[in-house]
Amino acid sequence: MFSVKRLTSNPILKPDSNKSWETVAAFNWSVVKDKKDKKITHALYRAMSSPYLVPDKFPYISTIGYAKSVDGVNFTDKRQLIKPEYDWERYGCEDPRVTEIDGKYYIFYTALSVFPFRYFGIKTACAITRDFKTIDSKHLVTPFNSKAMAFFPAKINGKLTAILTAHTDNVKRISRIAIAQFDREEQMWDIDYWRHWHKNLRKNSLNVRRCVTDHVEVGAVPVATKDGWLLIYSHIQNYLKENKIFGIEALLLDRNNPYKIIGRTKYPIMIPEESYEKYGQVPNVAFPSGALVRDKNLHIFYGAADTTSCIAEVKLDSLLKSLYPSERKRCSLRFEKNPIIKPLKKNHWESKAVFNPAAVDLEGNIHIVYRAMSEDNTSTMGYAVSKDGLNINQRLPEPIYTPRLDFELKKVVGGNSGCEDPRIVKVANQLYMFYTAYNGVGVPRVALTTIAVKDFLKKNWSWSKPVLITPPKVDDKDASIFPEKIKGKYCFIHRIKHQICLDFLSSLKSPLREKMFGIKLFGPRYGMWDSKKIGLAGSPLKTKDGWLMFYHGIGEDNHYRLGAALLDIKNPLIVLSRTNAPLLEPIKKYEKQGQVPNVVFPCAHILRGDTIYHYYGGGDSVVAVATQKLSKVLALLT
Repeated sequence: MFSVKRLTSNPILKPDSNKSWETVAAFNWSVVKDKKDKKITHALYRAMSSPYLVPDKFPYISTIGYAKSVDGVNFTDKRQLIKPEYDWERYGCEDPRVTEIDGKYYIFYTALSVFPFRYFGIKTACAITRDFKTIDSKHLVTPFNSKAMAFFPAKINGKLTAILTAHTDNVKRISRIAIAQFDREEQMWDIDYWRHWHKNLRKNSLNVRRCVTDHVEVGAVPVATKDGWLLIYSHIQNYLKENKIFGIEALLLDRNNPYKIIGRTKYPIMIPEESYEKYGQVPNVAFPSGALVRDKNLHIFYGAADTTSCIAEVKLDSLLKSLYPSERKRCSLRFEKNPIIKPLKKNHWESKAVFNPAAVDLEGNIHIVYRAMSEDNTSTMGYAVSKDGLNINQRLPEPIYTPRLDFELKKVVGGNSGCEDPRIVKVANQLYMFYTAYNGVGVPRVALTTIAVKDFLKKNWSWSKPVLITPPKVDDKDASIFPEKIKGKYCFIHRIKHQICLDFLSSLKSPLREKMFGIKLFGPRYGMWDSKKIGLAGSPLKTKDGWLMFYHGIGEDNHYRLGAALLDIKNPLIVLSRTNAPLLEPIKKYEKQGQVPNVVFPCAHILRGDTIYHYYGGGDSVVAVATQKLSKVLALLT
């Protein structure tokens, strides 16, 4: 598992009104280390000029700019390097990819020869330089529609090896990421070579698309790693529709056979989220075009909204591990005896299902308070206890909490009602239990009840009278508080309209007297595993690196999965990072089958030493537990 972080200095390259050739945009950049001085990074990017006012002229032109850096982040010495000279590029030079081989820098770019743009006039060209000052030669490479070509940064089995995207702009054909190998440089612009190659396009292609509506395109120059060639590429969902999603993904190719895919990401590792990615010439675009390894981190260079150039980083080793399905399954270790709590037919109140448990660690025992459902769909709460966090040592035959007030008493015969999905937090000598109260008629709302720790331990279930703490007519669930006050106030976390929100409350005795603003913390990421809904799992854990908050996310496949975010320790409204892949997802029978299939739904996380115990509902039917190392989770997020 891993998390991708954008640099706080983004955007790195911006349009420059003082340079006529890049007044509109500077984006889709590719980078390469200097062949002699590895401290220097060369960057090439697509620059776009202002529209011409003369009617018979092309409205704007793209050329290729140059910049350099000594730290890989701050770039200077911006100047124009490649511009149209030949008929096959007369309407623009776009989206460069640069690779150094044997002392030469090969710059592949998209050459535009017709306007209005048509697929047959969009092809790949190559410029060669040794110093980024003088272009030694330029060539039209492909005789067919193609884009995004790049050399692998080393010969493979003695051959120059390129990766490119064929048929990117012909809507009647499928875009394909493909491999081409050359015995010598001149073959790159040999028409006969490409005619033969194109006849075998399927054989030369990588099987990358997940469904017929996807569009794929080469992103960065492949990166050599210990595990193979890492390719960062663009995977666009719903390409021909208005709701297209520009996602950045990764492939791992065999070091000696680049036609062989040995690993890949299961979901996008990035989608447009920041304002500079959402607003620009083309809104909602994050397009990868470069990648470099720096200090064990992979820097992803990308274009944002077809306007600016940005950088994101991810721990290379974490990303590589996530590409293997076997590694994804090892992230969280399920208890071999799961489920640990099952429905009991002899107890009518828990005969249909038991799931979505809260938990609290007191005096050496983990106390589990779980949602129990009867055959008439009334939810109450049962109790069990475990010494080791895994095996159940005691389970009570009667519920410890039942519906009491009108807002949770059944109004529809046979309909769902009652007290659902508890979260328990210990503050001083009190336990605060937040749960979803529902009577089958109104919207679900968050209720709060409390009990003294001493009474809880004695099993004296003297819960306080519950109060509704979320506004009326607002569908609000998945709530809890942080285990300590922040700046003298309770930090109340809840979910409104599929967004995780925070509110700071001075008191929990009469919270409705205070106005709730529902300050958005973060929401679903359209196109990723948590694209439809998200909500708090259990109360956040305080760590040396920040508040560790787990949350559930629902994707377009309606699977419930577990993710994590790291919040600033002093100001939890600041989201420091967020996992880009789930930590736990339904794979076991007790998770894939049940009242609601394909569900893992945690409501509690207990930390003992370096081990986190996730208590969750499987398939809305049983209670299970999975463990995870805190240090490993933090390593993903920091």
